Amino acid sequence: MTVPASSTAPVDHAGWLAHFPVALFSTVMGVAGLAIAWLKAHHGGGVPPEAGIVLRWLASGLYVFLLAVYAAKVLRHPDAVRADWAHPVRLNFFPAISIGLILLGIAWAQDAPAVARWLWGIGAAVHLTFTLFAMSSWIHHTHYDIKHANPAWFIPVVGNILVPIAGVHFAPADVSWFFFSIGLVFWLVLMTIVLYRLFFHEPLPARLTPTLFILIAPPAVGFISYVALTGQLDAFARVLYFTALFLTLLLASNAARFFRLSFFISAWAYSFPLAAMTIATFEMSARSGSVFHAGLSWVLLATLSAVVALLAVKTLAAAAGHRICVPE
Repeated sequence: MTVPASSTAPVDHAGWLAHFPVALFSTVMGVAGLAIAWLKAHHGGGVPPEAGIVLRWLASGLYVFLLAVYAAKVLRHPDAVRADWAHPVRLNFFPAISIGLILLGIAWAQDAPAVARWLWGIGAAVHLTFTLFAMSSWIHHTHYDIKHANPAWFIPVVGNILVPIAGVHFAPADVSWFFFSIGLVFWLVLMTIVLYRLFFHEPLPARLTPTLFILIAPPAVGFISYVALTGQLDAFARVLYFTALFLTLLLASNAARFFRLSFFISAWAYSFPLAAMTIATFEMSARSGSVFHAGLSWVLLATLSAVVALLAVKTLAAAAGHRICVPE
């Protein structure tokens, strides 16, 4: 997805599209997550809605642009797309396409429910298809090894937990419970596999190290979805939230390791998990009335905004320096 920053090789104008990374759809997840967080701050904290609205439109435009470019890659370079499908790591970023739709559905749910229903419905259906394909690939594999396991494996399966957030308004309750059950059960399965790989095998390569932040997303999103499904802050909701909070503290305590990393597109893995934790904390504050969670939600929102802004600057700089859409 990137090459070292010192590279000055000219861009391959004939072949850049073949190397367009599907992982770029994680930028939509980050920007849409930030938009939803600011909209949550508006509804729960009384801030003006303009920031959330602008970010929502930005995420929508970014999604359309990336989808158009990747569609062109499918038409012009089908062999490269098939290679992405067969890759043990890149495969797991395809569901970022459907997650982007689901997140846009969540972002537009209050102001444009008719449009949001379509975005959510198409996103949920496509994501279920990606989940079935990814799990079939894992079960009937001929090329996976434990070293391929990494937190990005959460994306295809655990992304299902997002569906109930808007699904409770757009479909019968059992549809949301269906997706929630898939994501929750297989989160525990994949968490075991990934932690085994991290504890007892070689460390993640630098390119994939930012994906450790994905560990935060399942319990944080699980908390938001569970509260949406049940309408209450019960013991299980607290278990999900505080698990996410612990993982956030764990990764924050290792911040120096992440600051030392070179920039890769995978660094966008910092953004959506932080957005999920921010939104979960706003929800926790609203339902518990806790002053601590109220303060923490604003700290997280400021941190998330700074992280997304920095990632955007670094991504644009990498694009200007011809360090994106090149062979790995």
